[in-house]
Amino acid sequence: MEIRIDGWRRHLIFSAAHFLSDYSKCSRLHGHSYAVHIVISGYPIDGIIMDFEVIKEKIKEIIDEIDHKVIIPEEDVKVKENEVEIIHNKKRYVFPKEDCAILPIKTSSAESIASYILQEFLNRVDINENIDEVAIGIDEGYGQGAWAKRKIK
Repeated sequence: MEIRIDGWRRHLIFSAAHFLSDYSKCSRLHGHSYAVHIVISGYPIDGIIMDFEVIKEKIKEIIDEIDHKVIIPEEDVKVKENEVEIIHNKKRYVFPKEDCAILPIKTSSAESIASYILQEFLNRVDINENIDEVAIGIDEGYGQGAWAKRKIK
């Protein structure tokens, strides 16, 4: 059995800028409106697999931390006081630190952001023995995105 939450319909959305330094087509700074979807597989305890409100609350906490920021992989940056500097392919970007979400990811692709949100979600919720798998999907605009899954058992 599984439960599903559609990020577009439940307003689990955020906007952010990024660039993919290792992918030429997307190597320029650009942004997306993202939606976060979740599927949790398992069996019900007392009639439910997991409380929808808890799921949405935790996802909202995570996306609020990266909403309206520049998503930057931590290995790409040099942090100087209140500035973040990135030098890539003869380009130099400098952003106010408060405008950046420096994440422990290798690239700011939808795949990496999905994996990051999945790990953060698992760190922030109590996963009961009835949960078999958790999957997080990230859409970069309506209808295209990436999914990350984690088997619990």
